[in-house]
Amino acid sequence: MGHWFYRNIVEPGKLPLLLALASFVLTFLITRTITRMIRAGKGPFRNVSSGGLHIHHVVPGVVLTVVGGFGAVATSQHSGIGASVCAVIFGIGAGLLLDEFALILHLDDVYWSEAGRKSVEVVVLTVALLLLMLGGFAPLGVNDLTADEREDRRLFLLTLGLNFCFVLVALFKGKLRMAIFGTLVPMVALFGAIRLARPGSPWSRRFYRRRPKARARSRLRSYRHDRRWDRPRRKLQDLIGGRPDRRSAPRP
Repeated sequence: MGHWFYRNIVEPGKLPLLLALASFVLTFLITRTITRMIRAGKGPFRNVSSGGLHIHHVVPGVVLTVVGGFGAVATSQHSGIGASVCAVIFGIGAGLLLDEFALILHLDDVYWSEAGRKSVEVVVLTVALLLLMLGGFAPLGVNDLTADEREDRRLFLLTLGLNFCFVLVALFKGKLRMAIFGTLVPMVALFGAIRLARPGSPWSRRFYRRRPKARARSRLRSYRHDRRWDRPRRKLQDLIGGRPDRRSAPRP
């Protein structure tokens, strides 16, 4: 186990990334646990306020993210103690920050509302992407090129360009998750690019305008997909982040 850890994590310089991911996940889970206890009126924890102003934990999250990010940039050694400390600080800040992503997006306290589910979605997506990076996937899928192929700049740029086009097409087709994962796994972007666009996406409005059969197939496929996965996704979000209020009410 120690040999595997050194060879796959320490030697490639991925230890700061692993520490950032671990601190990010732990911070998010601890924060959600505390906020759920405050919501239920249990435990010693209370909301932080100053002069009647509620201080959201996104505020220290922003501060820690900035400190950790700039500290990592200023660190000369990417695998030393300084880089590891900055990675932990950055992970803690990012956990606090993304836990209230929906608040930043809506500029409103929607933490326990239906709109607050966006925070959980973003956190899960971030964790998945970091795990892919730890697993050896490089951005835009160029990690599977050999050393000789990497020396050929034309092939290298062609690989980047093609996958970037697949990512853009998947994005315009309304497949945000596939587009994001496609930056690391090329086949995901290709799969999203060749499938039908989701209703209401820019691709659908532009290319399905005079194709009623394509619009109908797109709506039917989207309906079936959402119907199949909406309930499991909601149960997972409730398990991780707590069940939202039926009405959008201020957070306790």
